[in-house]
Amino acid sequence: AATALRAVLEHPQREGDPIAATVNFCAPIERGEFAVHVRRARANRSSQHWQVEFRQGDEAVLTASIVTAARRESWHHQAARQPTLPPPEAIARFAHRNALSWIAQYGFRFAEGVFEPSEQVFDPPRSPRSVLWLQDDPPRALDFVSLLAMSDAFFGRLFQMIGRVPPFGTVSMTTYFHATAAELAAQGSAPLAAVADARVFHRSFGDQTAELYATNGQLLATSVQIAYFRV
Repeated sequence: AATALRAVLEHPQREGDPIAATVNFCAPIERGEFAVHVRRARANRSSQHWQVEFRQGDEAVLTASIVTAARRESWHHQAARQPTLPPPEAIARFAHRNALSWIAQYGFRFAEGVFEPSEQVFDPPRSPRSVLWLQDDPPRALDFVSLLAMSDAFFGRLFQMIGRVPPFGTVSMTTYFHATAAELAAQGSAPLAAVADARVFHRSFGDQTAELYATNGQLLATSVQIAYFRV
């Protein structure tokens, strides 16, 4: 997802900041080369609409629709509120020994809803909600590429609810950006306050939601995805 967004951001015709990115994961991307195709589908005075496709061999493995737009001064109100969290240094970092490789790319500090593996499926299921500090590891200055990647950094909500890691994979994810490039740069490499949750799991598919906040309380991104599972 982050690579698809980067392809748009580096396009010479791109104008404005990203406001939405929908990424569809058509098939596993194998290790090795893949071709990235970027096309500006439409542009007007305030926004641009981009189509991205990754191909390996003759097959599409990822498709994406990305919108960029010029942000102007306007009326402002933020109804969402950053969760109340202890300072990051007051929360132990999640240990990721022998864990899935993506976990090692982030520092997770859970205030609520930590994943606890279990030999037995939890019955009843636990709450899908997690509240935490989230940070790149090693730390890097926040930008749109890292923010999009972080919107999909959370453990599958199903893992937390049942205490197991069943066959699972994101099918489609949409992330909405609510900040400018300058506002992201002001965050630096400090951790983001994050909330991850879910609403329903039904007939092999379930949703997942996320909110990411700057340390000053500004909502930077919201995300929703649909994922396949087999339990």
